[in-house]
Amino acid sequence: MTGVIDPELGKSITDLGMVTGVEVTREDDASVQGAGSTQSADHAHGADGAPAFRVHISIELTVPGCPLSDVIRQRIEDAVTSYPDAHLTLELTVGSMNEEKLGNLVAELKAARRENPFHKPGIKTRVFAVASGKGGVGKSSVTANLAATFAALGYDTAVIDADIYGFSMPKLLGVTSHPTNLNGMLMPVEAWGTRVMSIGMFAGSDQAILWRGPRLQRSLEQFLSDVWWGEPDVLLIDMAPGTGDMAISVAQALPNAELIVVTTPQPSASDIAVRAGLVALQVPMDVAGVVENMSWYDHAGERLRIFGEGGGQRVSDQLTAQLSAKFGHDVPLLAQLPLETDIREVGESGRPAVLNADGSLAESALAESFTQMVRSLMERDRG
Repeated sequence: MTGVIDPELGKSITDLGMVTGVEVTREDDASVQGAGSTQSADHAHGADGAPAFRVHISIELTVPGCPLSDVIRQRIEDAVTSYPDAHLTLELTVGSMNEEKLGNLVAELKAARRENPFHKPGIKTRVFAVASGKGGVGKSSVTANLAATFAALGYDTAVIDADIYGFSMPKLLGVTSHPTNLNGMLMPVEAWGTRVMSIGMFAGSDQAILWRGPRLQRSLEQFLSDVWWGEPDVLLIDMAPGTGDMAISVAQALPNAELIVVTTPQPSASDIAVRAGLVALQVPMDVAGVVENMSWYDHAGERLRIFGEGGGQRVSDQLTAQLSAKFGHDVPLLAQLPLETDIREVGESGRPAVLNADGSLAESALAESFTQMVRSLMERDRG
């Protein structure tokens, strides 16, 4: 059972103390305790001659009605039935931890995490903060599809929806459930292979959030320190548009974060996007690159530049001119993404457009663009 991982905590169910009993019974009803018993020739065998056993496993989940209990059940069943040297039939008894056991587990996890797990040098997690100078340029859509691509390529991926005023990650990633509360520690919701946290999971998509200053900063700190993230390979932050409180909060809470600036081609958007990137001059945040969204629309064999062209390259060039001395590298144009109805229609259904319905990467130009973006981001040196 050491290979069965709890999908919320990212640890083996045996390490978490969830497995409370294992009993193996031969199909001829002779009981065998543990794994060291010898087998005799008269034991029941399968059609192929392999011995047959019934395996009864008792587990305790963290809370009653654990939202991912079915996932854990399936992982245990897969581990048991895939055993190569015998035919194993699973009998599973599922309970929940008592208050004392759960309290001890949460205390151990909190001690291991030590508050904000990302605020320390040398961590393996790459933190990318996705920003834009203004709203309406597709920043959140870029974040959702980038997260889905990271996850589909095998990266352990987490997403924080830090756009407190205009949270959209729950809708874009099809999240309808709420985080599990383990004695004051929250478990992020899993969607499309990513772990997600958003104020929208608590407030409801129809409620306005009017937070400023310290309360806004505290919301991000809580998402970082009061949520069990494990040790993801990648953490994406969907920031609020502009260069205000949230940009400063992200820089203070995550000094190792790398900024990705999203713009559209027209000058009115790209000029503001430059200002979003220049926040790096005031705070300790590197700039990983620029993404130009809505670059063109393909119609009847013709590529239409509805919003003009060149905005992404202008942002890249201007940020390079002003930031290259500080960071010792250029600010590249990471991608130019088309204006496609699928991005909106599929995205609004709760599935990122880069994915097939089964969660695999689609064979599309859009998915290839995001794949190349992931490779560029992970290959670059940290600033």
